[in-house]
Amino acid sequence: EVESDILRRVRTLLRELDGHHPACQCDRGMLRWTLHKKIDQNPSNSSVLVRILVKELERAERGDFRHYIIPLLHTLMYTLIKAPCISDELCGRVYDFCKRLLTLPKPFCTIGLDYATRLKMERTAPGTLYQRMVISEQSLKSDPYPYQEKIFIFADPQLLSEAICNALAMDTEAAQVSQSPRVCMCCVISHAMQAALGEACDTHALQGRLKDMPISDVEHWFREVVVAVECAGSTGSTDRGQHTARLEEIYRALLSSSQAGNAPQAGVQDTPLPNPNISFHLWTEDDQLWKELVLFIRPLSQSCEPDCLSQDLDTFEIQDIISDCECCEQTRFSVLSTDSGIERDLPAAAEEPFPPCSAETEQSRLHRKGGIKKKPSPLESVAFLQAGCNSPGVKPPGRLQRRSGIPPDPAAPLQRLHTARIVLLGDDRILGRLAQAYHSLRKRETRRVFLTPRLNLQFYYIPVVAGQPDTLAVVDHAATRQEELCEVAGYLGRADPWYESNINTLCHMIPKLATMPSSPSKHLVTDLFITDVIAYYVRMAIQPVCFQVYSVKVFFNDPAQEPAEDVFLTELCTQGQDSISPRELSMTKKKTTLDGPGIDLTVTYRKVVVSDREKELDVSLRSSGLVMKAIPADEAEDLVCLNVTITEIIRINNLSGRSFSAVANRLKTRNIKIRSTEQRPFTVRLDKDSRRTYRNVISLEVSPCLEPSYCLQKTRTMKFSLHETEDVGLVKYMPKSLLLPINTFAGVMQ
Repeated sequence: EVESDILRRVRTLLRELDGHHPACQCDRGMLRWTLHKKIDQNPSNSSVLVRILVKELERAERGDFRHYIIPLLHTLMYTLIKAPCISDELCGRVYDFCKRLLTLPKPFCTIGLDYATRLKMERTAPGTLYQRMVISEQSLKSDPYPYQEKIFIFADPQLLSEAICNALAMDTEAAQVSQSPRVCMCCVISHAMQAALGEACDTHALQGRLKDMPISDVEHWFREVVVAVECAGSTGSTDRGQHTARLEEIYRALLSSSQAGNAPQAGVQDTPLPNPNISFHLWTEDDQLWKELVLFIRPLSQSCEPDCLSQDLDTFEIQDIISDCECCEQTRFSVLSTDSGIERDLPAAAEEPFPPCSAETEQSRLHRKGGIKKKPSPLESVAFLQAGCNSPGVKPPGRLQRRSGIPPDPAAPLQRLHTARIVLLGDDRILGRLAQAYHSLRKRETRRVFLTPRLNLQFYYIPVVAGQPDTLAVVDHAATRQEELCEVAGYLGRADPWYESNINTLCHMIPKLATMPSSPSKHLVTDLFITDVIAYYVRMAIQPVCFQVYSVKVFFNDPAQEPAEDVFLTELCTQGQDSISPRELSMTKKKTTLDGPGIDLTVTYRKVVVSDREKELDVSLRSSGLVMKAIPADEAEDLVCLNVTITEIIRINNLSGRSFSAVANRLKTRNIKIRSTEQRPFTVRLDKDSRRTYRNVISLEVSPCLEPSYCLQKTRTMKFSLHETEDVGLVKYMPKSLLLPINTFAGVMQ
């Protein structure tokens, strides 16, 4: 009966992928969640679900239903990670299936290789995947696995209602309730014992013993378990029997002799997977994203949370953080001495990349606040370029040792031990802000490297559309339809059916849940639907879809006003602007009577052709406006291409007099220049956001945005080879365009 019920749920999940949505629309997007919740309530059914999913995968492989494979595989792996105990025979079948995926094209081979690597480690040391996930997500101190992760949820308060923002803040806060480091360490110990010993592990007695222990003893046994699992899982050469014997030895030492000899309780006990570390932020400042990332890498105080410290931070305090951090890690790239002779510039002697500073050390430092900021040297910029390119042959940086008689030991290059997972909630307008912030971050890193060698940055997007608050309701009363405000989400949903089923369905569900009356179940951690879905999305979506960021240079009708430079991700829209002076108004009325509405434009663009040859064209026309869309309507189209629609005004002379008609001209290009021939201004709006509107514009230039580090190295190369037009040297191996990667479950499925 249980097996038939689980099979029915899995088949319903597959029918939804085929477009057969459930009769009850409220069930859309909840099928996967309810399936996993059912298994969480009875962990002994994990093996049943894994066996059913393996059979469905093999059936999809035989029947060539490839669109089933990735959703089933993600569901299976998530079940396997959370399951207390899965037999080696079942893990072997999943491992063999993942190896067969290597013969298929992307993204199947990429996902298959990643999961096959994980399963090989899991078969040798059961519980490794669960242990690593908890350690990194909770930032538990562990020398064998020193990685840390954090989820940052960003929402724009001017795009989402106050009720939605408050509901999301309450949900993320409730997800952290009763989730201390002690509880997470106990979960790691219990799950490792269950995964290795199976039904021979008395989980109830083990959890009771851990509960009565002081925190120091829990930390001791946590370290013992982590070392045992990591040693077996990382090497891969250890026999599973040896690993089981080692954990059984720890298990018997942890329990008292009387408890260890008792027969375990029947059935498999549940060891829940703790919720990840999530922080919710209202995006109110332009550089808020960069500040939060800096504080995640280097908190101001080890006893304070970064979120609390970020509230009153200004730019100068952030710069002091960077100065202190960079003084702790001096990098040498030649025999040229850069020793300033100041004691503060000495690197820290500790082995940790960011050692906590004691009170004496803090007082003894030389503080030079308010001084002139030193311009970064070329050596520091080379450090960024080499870190970004991972070029071979780079000399390992060494630490400067001042003590006599001690040779300078080469230090290992910085590792990316931190992973920041940025989740954006909103529509295309918040993605436009993200493109701006990402471009600013890359430019800042080019000038002075800090985050690049230390941080792995991942972006996620959840579309949310709701009624606009009063601040923008008047301005955006032409509220475009949901499809127009969520073009990126629509593209990702067409490219990845599993994203469409699990994430795009949250577009209207989050506003509905936010307006629901509060109930006791709403505050239970197990019933936090939104937090659970975000955690599943962040944990399993590892395939990025890269969107081209476009740069735009805007020229104004006032010659004294400097041109403005900006970037956009989804759309650029221009419209005619009302005349300012009475003289211009009278001339405009006369021109409109003769030539029709709109303004005369000269459009210069490079036509996109199949052969990829550049063909530059010039067009002069009268237009009432144009729209450039960077997101294609079909996932098979090129993402690095602008679809431009120009509304041309055509004058028609007939017997009844003069009339005008509007004709839509469409073209594809990557580079385009638009100029008002009669110097009449027009407005430019970026990413559908009325807050990013430029007025009194007479000309603009649009092109793919270049990676700032590429521009820097290109400029330096041109200094030494003035006549070289092609990329030479290090520039050839650097990414040229600035791409914004947004993670999905499958990437783009062809």
